[in-house]
Amino acid sequence: MKLSLPPHGRPNRVYPPGAPSLHGLASVITGVVVVCGLYFGRAVLIPITLSVLLSFLLAPLVAALRRLRMGQLPSIFIAVFFALAIVLGAGALIAAQIVQLAADLPQYQVAIERKIETVQEKTVGRADVLLGKAALTLQRVAPSRPAPPRSFGKASRNAPAAPLPVEVHEPALTPMQLAQRAFSPAIAPLETTFIVLVVTIFILLQREDLRDRLISLFGSRDLHRTTTAINDAASRLSRYFVAQLGLNLSVGAVLAIGLAGIGVPGALLFGVVAALLRFVPYIGIWIAALLAVCLAAAIQPQWTMAVWTLVLFVVVDLVAGQVAEPLLYGRRSGLSPLAVVVAAIFWSWLWGPVGLVLSTPLTLCVVTLGRYADRLNFLTILLGDQPALTPAQTFYQRLLADDPHEAIVQADRLLGEMSVLDYYDHVALEGLRLARNDALRGVLTAEQLVRFNESVVDIIENLETVQGVPDNLGAHEPDDAAHAHGRTEPHYGGTTGIADAAHAVGATGVLCISGRGAFDEVAAAIAVQLLGRQKIATVATTYEQFRNGRSEAQAAQQSPGENTPVICIVSLDAAESPPYLRNLLRRIGNQPSATTVIVGLGGLSEGAPETATGSTRNATSFRGLIEECRAATLATARHEQAQGAA
Repeated sequence: MKLSLPPHGRPNRVYPPGAPSLHGLASVITGVVVVCGLYFGRAVLIPITLSVLLSFLLAPLVAALRRLRMGQLPSIFIAVFFALAIVLGAGALIAAQIVQLAADLPQYQVAIERKIETVQEKTVGRADVLLGKAALTLQRVAPSRPAPPRSFGKASRNAPAAPLPVEVHEPALTPMQLAQRAFSPAIAPLETTFIVLVVTIFILLQREDLRDRLISLFGSRDLHRTTTAINDAASRLSRYFVAQLGLNLSVGAVLAIGLAGIGVPGALLFGVVAALLRFVPYIGIWIAALLAVCLAAAIQPQWTMAVWTLVLFVVVDLVAGQVAEPLLYGRRSGLSPLAVVVAAIFWSWLWGPVGLVLSTPLTLCVVTLGRYADRLNFLTILLGDQPALTPAQTFYQRLLADDPHEAIVQADRLLGEMSVLDYYDHVALEGLRLARNDALRGVLTAEQLVRFNESVVDIIENLETVQGVPDNLGAHEPDDAAHAHGRTEPHYGGTTGIADAAHAVGATGVLCISGRGAFDEVAAAIAVQLLGRQKIATVATTYEQFRNGRSEAQAAQQSPGENTPVICIVSLDAAESPPYLRNLLRRIGNQPSATTVIVGLGGLSEGAPETATGSTRNATSFRGLIEECRAATLATARHEQAQGAA
């Protein structure tokens, strides 16, 4: 691989920002311990987790009952009883549907057998035919083996006798054993339900006390921030869970009614299953759809019921996902699609089917906690749906990777939400500052600098005619100033001397001078384009051209900047006020004519030289720079109009 060399001939070395420490190793060990605790303590943690989530769901109901002047304890017991009634009712309906479906399966036995035979003929049957033909072909090609010799006489008489069959009879079960075998599958769910309800009652009773303990544990030094974080997280999670539960129950009810109308047996069962599995976005409802479609295809000789079942699930999911969800809690759940799938796999591995249903709520809790806890912020970055990089960082990364096309695509997307001026200020300018910092560190090669600047120029040219969202800068005032001198179109291009530049700009134009920094020329190109959008006549030149033009002007006995009332210096080094920039300002300040100098981007440091009239203005952004140029050109045009009238 060819290594790019900087101008001094040695390869660039990018040093890490810091040396590895024991903090990273401790974090990894802590993560492993937490995962092991979740896995081995699932028998205890699952009921507690269900209790916490149930408390989030019941908190709005308890608050509503409290607003009706009911006591705390009656409100909690009514809410918990309501939840228990719903759970028991859903369980009874599921059990009844399973029993009914199991009793009706013999009626569909013939149709199921025919479908299985058809599937076997189309798949396994054809495979058997192909394998049989292949076996016959191999038998013809392979040499025949001699038959084994038959045994006669004593050997055959000494052969072992066939074993006698043995039967094992179990004793008849007692009534107690029958009852134990019948009710043992329901003991574990009932036990878990009892634990969940008891813990939920205590959580609702001691909400304020638990909140105070969390504040004391995690953020007693900053009570305001910790209290705000806990209240915001609790209210946000509670609203989200209630909205999602209501939407999922509605989807399950619509599916149950639709499946019953189609004629699918066990419609209520599939509705409940779909409502539960819809807590797993993207894939949960399609698991329920697969089960319902398979049953519909098996019990009917034709495929009509299966097709209508699939259509029902598709329509309901589209309406719920594209219409209902944005109205209830926005288009985003706070989790990235990949995080949802990975979380479903992870929690299913830890806690089985319960973990699959609880994967999204648990992951959302973790992501919300990471927004306020600095040590858990990495979970929000990994699992959240917010962009991992800021637009400016993405801009710089795309250009650093020599991918200007993606940077242009990003610009087109952002310009649907912001103006061109805001894009240049908040994205391009911040990206150029990131690039400048890396250039000062010496981690960018000369070849990378050239490619980076060329890519930025491509983006600027691509945005030449793009409008974007209108900003609050009006173009009428500079337009009037330009019309006052018979010029309505901006002028772009370089010059070889300040005298030529002054003659080209005219009285109300702007001479834009780029600094000597690695990215000052592209920053000046952006300023020229923005000035052109404001109908301000502009000529762009560089620091070297300006300096060479000064000597030529002296030879021609012309005063540099004689007819240039507004000079705009664009440099990312302005805040540091380097020597070349101070010399440039001193040179302009020695001119006898009144000149307004606008310095950006970053503002001048204290002690920088002023012009002859003391009119030196600072601009820390493209917006400020354009506003200063507009004000200066407008003031000059009005002054000249007043002189002409006099």
